[in-house]
Amino acid sequence: MIFFNKKIFIKHLFYTAIMLTIVSCEQDIVIDLPEPEQKIVVEGWIEQNKYAIVKLSKNMSYFGVTDSTALINMINFPAVVTVSDGINSEILTPTFDFNYFPPILYKGHLIKGEIGKTYYLTVQSEGKEPTSKTTIPCPPTTLDSLWFVLDPGQDSLGTIWGKFTDNPNEKNYYRLFTQRKGRDKKMIPVMGSIYEDFFFNGLNFTFNVYRGYETYTDYEGIKNDKEYSYFKLGDTIIFKYCSIDKEHYEFWSTAEVEFFYGGNPFINPIPVKSNIKGGGLGVWGGYGANYDTIILKK
Repeated sequence: MIFFNKKIFIKHLFYTAIMLTIVSCEQDIVIDLPEPEQKIVVEGWIEQNKYAIVKLSKNMSYFGVTDSTALINMINFPAVVTVSDGINSEILTPTFDFNYFPPILYKGHLIKGEIGKTYYLTVQSEGKEPTSKTTIPCPPTTLDSLWFVLDPGQDSLGTIWGKFTDNPNEKNYYRLFTQRKGRDKKMIPVMGSIYEDFFFNGLNFTFNVYRGYETYTDYEGIKNDKEYSYFKLGDTIIFKYCSIDKEHYEFWSTAEVEFFYGGNPFINPIPVKSNIKGGGLGVWGGYGANYDTIILKK
């Protein structure tokens, strides 16, 4: 005699239906993603009493293969890069500098940045002509003080702290850099380098900074760097603090969110706000800069 158990039958039928659904879904899905429009990527800056520097590259597909060929293809060369202050203009000279990627920098040699002036950028390459403009604001008020604090549980690693008074009479935007003398080859933005004075307008406030990394795509280097994000006791640090204009700030504030959180599926994507017009991406920015030097002691 065979007994029919209705509950067991329904249970097995349910599991069978799920397995059939899973099996039927196991097939290769090919998504034909369109290639992005090719644009010139600009990262350029000019600082008071210094000449302009511009880096150029090309954008690449988000899902593209990143190998040596792809990296070489990102280099945008040759190009004619022109900077003007509205009266005088100069064509920047391409030079090699392997402290940067791409290693070709376009450098000025005639026009030095001046506080309060507007500077115009034009790039001509491969039939495209992106343009931009920026201003050099007054440098920030001098820092009241800088000091070094060991991190809890560390005997030689810590962060830099400072005290600063914001100008209450204007809207201010800031960017911070450091360079370890004898160790870093250039100024590097601190981790979370960009600030506006929304929360501290006109106030005297205390802040701290963590050391930035030259490139956040160097995952192996970051993993093996025991000093990652820290400064080290005994190091001499050149501290650069800059005023920037609103458009310059908006680029770096959105770009840093993308750098640090772009791979997080729970974060809504934020479009990076470029100030490059006419077939280009990136930023052309002016810096009103001050410098301080601190030897890290307990």
